[in-house]
Formats: sequence, C-alpha cells, structure tokens
Amino acid sequence: MGGLEDEIRVAALQNAAAHGGRTRAPAVLSKILGRHPEHRSRAREILADIDAVVEEVNGMGAERQRAELEAMGAPERRRPAKPDFEISGMLPPLERAGDVVTRFPPEPSGYPHIGHAKAALINEGYARRYGGKCILRMDDTNPEGERLEYYAAIKVGLDWLGIKYDMVKNTSDDMGILYSKGKSMVEAGRAYVCRCKRDAVSRGRREGVPCRCSRAGEEDGLDRWERMFARYKPGEATVRYRGDMASTNTAMRDPVIFRIIDARHPLTLDRYRVWPGYDFAVAVEDSIDGVTHALRSKEYELRNELYRSMLSDLGMRIPEVVEFSRLEFEGMPVSKRLLRPLIEEQKVSWYDDPRLPTLEAMKRRGIVPGAIRRFVASLGFTKSNTLAPFSALEAFNRKAVDPSSVRLHMVHRPRELAVAGMPRAPVHLRNHPTSDLGSREVRPGDVVLLSGDDAEGLSRGSRIRLMGLGNVRVDGARGRLTGEYTGDGMEGHPVLQWVPKEAAHRIKIVATDSLFVDGRFNENSLAEEEVVVEAHFLEVPTGDEVQFVRFGYCRKESNYRAIMTHR
Repeated sequence: MGGLEDEIRVAALQNAAAHGGRTRAPAVLSKILGRHPEHRSRAREILADIDAVVEEVNGMGAERQRAELEAMGAPERRRPAKPDFEISGMLPPLERAGDVVTRFPPEPSGYPHIGHAKAALINEGYARRYGGKCILRMDDTNPEGERLEYYAAIKVGLDWLGIKYDMVKNTSDDMGILYSKGKSMVEAGRAYVCRCKRDAVSRGRREGVPCRCSRAGEEDGLDRWERMFARYKPGEATVRYRGDMASTNTAMRDPVIFRIIDARHPLTLDRYRVWPGYDFAVAVEDSIDGVTHALRSKEYELRNELYRSMLSDLGMRIPEVVEFSRLEFEGMPVSKRLLRPLIEEQKVSWYDDPRLPTLEAMKRRGIVPGAIRRFVASLGFTKSNTLAPFSALEAFNRKAVDPSSVRLHMVHRPRELAVAGMPRAPVHLRNHPTSDLGSREVRPGDVVLLSGDDAEGLSRGSRIRLMGLGNVRVDGARGRLTGEYTGDGMEGHPVLQWVPKEAAHRIKIVATDSLFVDGRFNENSLAEEEVVVEAHFLEVPTGDEVQFVRFGYCRKESNYRAIMTHR
C-alpha cells in the first residue's frame, strides 16, 4: 500500500497519543477515509491493515508511541479546538434533568446530512449544558444496507462539525444482550414467532385482526425462536411484539422486532442472521446505555408508545422521550429513499455532489461548521417540521466566510479592451475591503479582459472605471474594443472588474440550483461555466473561499475549478 501504510501508522499513533495510549481501528479508518475519499470502496481491505497496526500500537505504551511519532516527524494530534459556537445555551431546559446522558444513533447506510447534523448538535448540546455524557451509537442492525464506508463517513462528518462524544459504540456489539431480551419476551408471551405471509400480516395490521401465530403456546414459541437461528429462511418467519391489535396507534399492532437477514455484516460478517428491528434495538440499547433523555425527531412520535411499552414489559429503565422537528431544505430532501436512486442512476456524482444536503456536499461547497451550528440554533427547539430555504443557511455562512475571503476579479465570456496610455507600473489591489488580508500586485499591460455583458453596453465615447486601476474613455467599439487611459479621478463612471490578458487564468465554476422542483428531479440543477480569473487565484490555498467580485463566494477545489458557495 506504500505511502498509505505510513499514513495509517501515523494516524494510529496520533490517535493513541490523544487517548491515553490506546487507539481503535474505526477511529483510524475514519481518519484515513476522510483524507482519501478515493479509497472508500476499499474500506474492508484497508481495515485489515489497520487492525494489525492498531494491535501493535496498543502494545507499545505511550512513551514509545510518542518517541516513534517524533522520529517520524509527525506531531502528536491535539484534540480539535472548541467550536466557535455552542448551541447548548440556546436549548430549552429538560424536565427531570439530573445526570443527563443523551445519544445520537445514526444507521451507517449512507452519508450524514443536515438532518443528522441537527439531531447530533441537539444531543451534544444537552449533554454539555448539564455536564453529562453523549453517546454516538451506530444503529447497525440491517446488514443489507450498511457498509464500512458509511461508518467512517458518519464519524468524519461529525468530527468536521466539531461534535465530541464521550463514547462510540455499535448496536451490533450487543447482539447477545438483544437476543437474551428477545427470548425473554417470547418466554413471557410478550412476543411470538409469526410464519404468516407478509401480505397477510400487513392486511391483519391494517384491519386490526390478530393472526393465528399469535395464539401459539409458550413451548411452541420457544421452539420457533430457536428455529429462527438455523432452520427458517429469510421471509419465512419473524418475531412480533404482542402489542394491541385494536389500538388506534398502528405502531402498537404487533410490530416485527426480529427478522432473518442472510447478508454479510460490515463488522460481524456472518456471525448473525437474526437481526433486531430498530424499535426493539433502540429501546433496549437506550436503557442499557444509561440514556436519560432519548431525543427523537417528530417522525417517531407514534412509536414512542411502543418504545415505553417494550421496556416496561422487559422490566427495564425507561428514559424520558423528548421530540424535536425534522429538518430539511426546500428542493433538497434528506430522505435516503430519494437520494440513493439519484446516485445509483448517476444523476448525481456521489454523496459529495454539491447539490446534496449531505455534510460532505456542504463541506465541498464551502459551507463551514460554524454556520451550520448557528443555523440549527436559529431554528429553535420546536416540534413543527422545518422546511427551510437554503438561503437561511447561506446567510449565516456568508457572515462566517466573508472576513477571510480574498476578493478577486473574474470575467464571463471575456472580451478584449486594448487601452492606450495604460500605467506601466504595477498596481496593488487590496485582497479585502476591510479585513487585513494584504494586497496583490497586478500588471495591467496594454490589453485587459472585460465580461461580455459589460462590453456589450459600451460604445464610442463611453467612459468606464476599471476597478482599482483608473478611468478609460472608449474610442472604438466596433470589432475590437479600444480606449484611452484618462487617469485616476473619481468621475462616477460605471465600475467594472477586469483581468490582464497577459496574466489571465481560465477555470471552470460549478454552480447549483434546486435539486427538486415540484417534487421532480431538476435536470438543470448543475451548471458549469468556463471563466477567466486573475492569476492570483493560483496562490489561494486549495479549499479556501474566495469572493469573485460582482458574482459571489466560491470554494477553490483545484487550480482549475471552483464551486460556487452562494451569492
């Protein structure tokens, strides 16, 4: 693996140095895939190498770890700086708040998005407000849709947001406990193995009619439970909770709590084939993890009764349930049901496509973590679902990036303007009108480039001011534009940006529009245009934000490409 092997070792040593001499393979994998997204499809292969390095590093001791880091010329990794904005002080108080423990349980079946960011920030915010603990728990009980890449992507995204957790775990770590609780439900008659066809089960739940399997005795129920693990095939049997088929809350009508999935799991491989459903797993996990307040988006409202009922039947501690609104943007849905087909059908390039609401996409687009934190805080803590305009987040981001964004000239559809009498000495243009970002030296030469739209409005006798340079009188507008430099007086002429022809640099700017319009995919949601910019663009660090004058803020993705962040 060459250079990647060295990066793995450095990442393992740095992570160990930051955590008392111990590191974990998932943490190292997250770091490596965060730096090298091109390797995400090889996550399992890379994890095998990481496991070996982690075992060696953990056996070295802290002193040897630090010595090797120093010998490799790599600094010890410090914990990330405190985020520039905390939302904890803006959250309403919790009822019965003592030693608060919260959790954020994403499923590793995709990349984290703005809705995940809101949930994670609220959970972290309450833990910090009360001096408590916050748990990141991967809800990985559906092996058909989960990949190692997604575990890493979630961790990378939350690290980028500056979210800190006191514990990271996986639901699949506790399969033995979940099996024990499931078996005890069957033994107590509070759950049963159902062999009815899926259509019959759905019809019975709609009509509130129990199936014949619900009448099975205790001995028959335990026998069927054991057959789930060896004899039944996927789809032949499920374990259903004995709720209340007459309930007006359809979530209580004998829902499935275990099912058979013969798929290879990213972490446990082929060890298990009977998997708990979300409702059962999250309830048991919350209770055994010591969660005091289960903060859930409003979409789970009908399932809260089921959550409490199952824990009560198991004789387990029941956390407080607190609801908040789901968040998504207008024209930019967060549902995996809508996003995954776009990727599979190659309508968008990947989860980092700048049109998407994923954290990877927002980072690539130029949205900064502090803006997301302030945006989430501005929404308040409400149960009313939030369908926000993306412009609301843009407003916070604009305020965050403006002070550090270098101003540069950029022209569309360039048109030459030959100017007689142009100053020979270089001019110095300020990189920012108010912030101390220095200046850049520009030699205008005898020919400058104007935007085509600006040039079309010029005629013989027109007077313009070239921004930061001086005034020009146009004396020829047919065919090639020509003019004469008339000095630096302020005469109220139209002010135009310009780029010296001799130092012009061509790049492509990617601009986005709403991903969906009237519920349909917008085929024109991504546009790419070739433009001409100042050569100083090459000196801007990749990943930095710039503001092209009279156009907008863009994130430099490479020396030849920028992505428009917003106006």
